[in-house]
Amino acid sequence: MTRNALIVRGGWAGHHPVEATDLFVPFLQAQGFDIAIEASPDVYADAERMAATDLIVQSVTMSEISTEALRGLRSAVEAGTGLAGWHGGIADSYRSSSDYLHLVGGQFATHPSRDPGETVGDESDNYLAHDIELTALGRTHEIMQGVDDFTLVTEQYWVLHDDLIDVLATTTHPVQPYHPWHRPIVSPVVWTREWGAGRVFVATPGHSLDVLAEPNVRTIIERGMLWAARTR
Repeated sequence: MTRNALIVRGGWAGHHPVEATDLFVPFLQAQGFDIAIEASPDVYADAERMAATDLIVQSVTMSEISTEALRGLRSAVEAGTGLAGWHGGIADSYRSSSDYLHLVGGQFATHPSRDPGETVGDESDNYLAHDIELTALGRTHEIMQGVDDFTLVTEQYWVLHDDLIDVLATTTHPVQPYHPWHRPIVSPVVWTREWGAGRVFVATPGHSLDVLAEPNVRTIIERGMLWAARTR
């Protein structure tokens, strides 16, 4: 059975939205998806097209979304269209829209940096070695089957979130003498969310192409997209 996937990509170029989404096109095609690609979230306002879309893969960091497009996105997901993405392309999109945050359930807040005495002034200042730890739910969830705890050296997302998300993996931000917080903070790394008849999948790793190619990360994202896609 052929299904329709819509890739929406753009926003901040530092997350390589074109190259990052291109990594997953062959996988989706092999899974039987016809793929369309758009460079703007304005497509979400097209109700007829959204009704025919089984999966949205969004990679739009920051940027803005119109009232009509956001209404269309929320309506589509509520009606059964899946929404999936990674890193800032879904967890740091449309910062001015609380209704978007309400849909996704988690929002990037920061990625703590290294000791100021060790920084060099480029993006590597925010690359920290950190553990990704599966939750009890994650150890039984189809997305995470065969995946165990693992370590990444990349941005460690601090996420503000609500209790309606189902967290499959977490990471812990430690207390450091150069940071203002006073106890370790646990943030979700992989989560799902059911919204009406639709499903939302989010993975926070994915700042760079090498992270997306890491076997655990790639497996989680591939399975997450399939989980989120509409089933008929």
